[in-house]
Amino acid sequence: MRSLRPLIVTVLLAALPPISVLESAAPAASAPSTPQTVPALRTWTAGSGGFSFGAQSRVVVDPAYAAQLTGDVKTFAADLSALEGRTVGVVQGSPAAGDIALTLGGTGLPAEGYTMTVGSSITIQGGTSTGEFWGTRTVLQLLHQNPTIPAGTAQDSPVKAERGLMIDTGRRFLPVDWVENQIRDMSYLKMNYLHLHLSDTFGFRLESSNHPEITSPQHYSKQDIADIIALGNAYHVTVVPEIDMPGHMDAILKGELSIGKDYRLKDSSGKASDSFVDLSIPAARTLISDLIKEYLPLFTSSRYWHLGADEYVTDYSAYPQLLSYARANYGPNATAKDTYYGFINWTNDIVRAAGTTTRMWNDGIKTGDGTIKPASNIIVEYWTNSGLTPQQLIDAGHPVANESWTPTYYVYGGAKPDTTWMYESWNPDLFERSNTVNDASKNLGSLIHVWCDNPAAETLDQTAAGIKYPLRDLAQMTWGSPKPVSTYAAFIPIMDAIGRNPLWPGTRIPGDLAQGKPTTASSTETPDFPAAYATDGDLGTRWSSQYADPTWIQVDLGSTQTINRVVLAWETAYGKAYQIQMSPDAKTWTTIYSTTTGTGGTQTLTGFTGTGRYLRVYGTQRGTGWGYSLWERDCPGIPQETREPSTAPHRGWGPCQAGANTRNLAKARKRQVPAHSSLTREENDEIDSYDSAGVRGGLGAGRGRGRCREPGWKRATDRGGGQGEGSGQATERCGGRAGEHGDVRLRP
Repeated sequence: MRSLRPLIVTVLLAALPPISVLESAAPAASAPSTPQTVPALRTWTAGSGGFSFGAQSRVVVDPAYAAQLTGDVKTFAADLSALEGRTVGVVQGSPAAGDIALTLGGTGLPAEGYTMTVGSSITIQGGTSTGEFWGTRTVLQLLHQNPTIPAGTAQDSPVKAERGLMIDTGRRFLPVDWVENQIRDMSYLKMNYLHLHLSDTFGFRLESSNHPEITSPQHYSKQDIADIIALGNAYHVTVVPEIDMPGHMDAILKGELSIGKDYRLKDSSGKASDSFVDLSIPAARTLISDLIKEYLPLFTSSRYWHLGADEYVTDYSAYPQLLSYARANYGPNATAKDTYYGFINWTNDIVRAAGTTTRMWNDGIKTGDGTIKPASNIIVEYWTNSGLTPQQLIDAGHPVANESWTPTYYVYGGAKPDTTWMYESWNPDLFERSNTVNDASKNLGSLIHVWCDNPAAETLDQTAAGIKYPLRDLAQMTWGSPKPVSTYAAFIPIMDAIGRNPLWPGTRIPGDLAQGKPTTASSTETPDFPAAYATDGDLGTRWSSQYADPTWIQVDLGSTQTINRVVLAWETAYGKAYQIQMSPDAKTWTTIYSTTTGTGGTQTLTGFTGTGRYLRVYGTQRGTGWGYSLWERDCPGIPQETREPSTAPHRGWGPCQAGANTRNLAKARKRQVPAHSSLTREENDEIDSYDSAGVRGGLGAGRGRGRCREPGWKRATDRGGGQGEGSGQATERCGGRAGEHGDVRLRP
């Protein structure tokens, strides 16, 4: 099948410059009885009347709790001001109609619970400031959809204590602004836990005062980390560090080698491991102690230190020095594996001395292979079916967290979360290989895990887009409120409707009526290409329709608007016969423009005036055998596809020039992109330095023929063969087009 480009419509108000874009999934229905949010509200009792947010609406703080709520009020007001396009005032006192009031003092609420009462004003009351803050996220999501909210009362709280995201910045450096955007987006979904995997094969990402030799060229300064933590605190997101040891220490060991210190573990033949540290070397333990003690004070707001402790030695008989160390330190009956277990407890003592709790991955903890057991106060994160089961870990006294590969792993060049299965069949207490636990309260929760195994497999913008739905899916499942709909397909429009945190960076055309507004369509080719991608302000995402007539896509403009211009920038697959329609209620439609002789290209439609809240493009005859497909923008400056990959927020566009989109795309099709072009020069240097590990060849393969103009890149590794060679469906989806566009890499 050939995947279709996004249907995008630029709409203009009478006498205003161009304004809008269009996108997304199914016919608009009447307003549901329960306001729609992600995660869904736990309970909702409808009332009479409703709330309207207007030009005079304010945030009103209860004077009795002003000191406790100062930070939350500042964060909420900034988000709300970004959403509304004006500075929203903050006052203390009692709310008037149209105001949003924040207070504490709720009794009987869980720690993260809140009550939201909607009438002529809104009151959010939390038992704690965290609960109150989650209530502000609910209000933001509702106002993103509509300035009016039906009256009623919500009681809301989560089931799982930990809900969030892990990012592998050890293998691929993730810039501070990218990380901060994820914090805002997580918090928008009431997710509260960010796990930073800070060291691995290609890098050690922290500035070190004690051991500068191990710090990679691309790294976080200590001020960067302080800034990330401060933003996390503002958004009620805990930032947890992981320095992986005693395995996955490539970057650290390489840094030490550079100053003449070899701490690598060598087998009986003298062959050294680039990843494993030799725990029998006293200086190696001093290095590890130095690092933990250097960084524990940096992460002052975190209760946790993640040791990693995964994928260390499997054949201990190959390393006789580990057995000698164990027997010298743990007794004559000790095994070589006791050196590993003893190391875990030794580091745990360092961590606990600072008032912090240790966490580790589960795969190293087995039964019958040692005389020492890891301390029961260590939290074990279960990611793979190796060693003790989750229930056995709980029986040994460990709290656990469900970090199972399926469905939480998002791997560069590899597996992606099965979001349909996650929503429809999984729950946070269902572990890898169908393992379960007897007491759900011993399971802290789950995260989405971004593993950058093949750092060049995708751009950071692609990653941000790729984890958008998995995060929302997981937010619903870990919050544990009743699902708003039974199927994932029906959940997609709800996820689309809430959008992102208002401060999420994106390209915005001044006066754009449709951008970020709820968008629906009669069909989508796959869940990867939802209608909301046509109006999300991200030029790298798109909507694709099925190959059928009629097909439509519509946007809820939020209020009645007058339209006198629509610009359609068609891709090769275009509409030959279609209508532009408007409606006051998404039920009764009035056609304001119609053609049966569409020719494709960029079409600027004028000579009409229409009024309504809903705008629809209704296609009745396709111009090709494919579906309907339009580019993200008609012609605002140079299209994003022609630019070098960037993680910086989009800064806007130049003047609109007729035909510029087509000309620039033609140039883009001729560009050839090297295998590592999605990385910075520093990242390429880091990867080049690991050629001896046989890594780079795999990266190149991962970016092979899947790089076509259509979305072969997006699922090449999932649907194609091997590391994204473009076989299977990836080739089919690009088939017939590769000859025209060659090996061009465009944004998602």
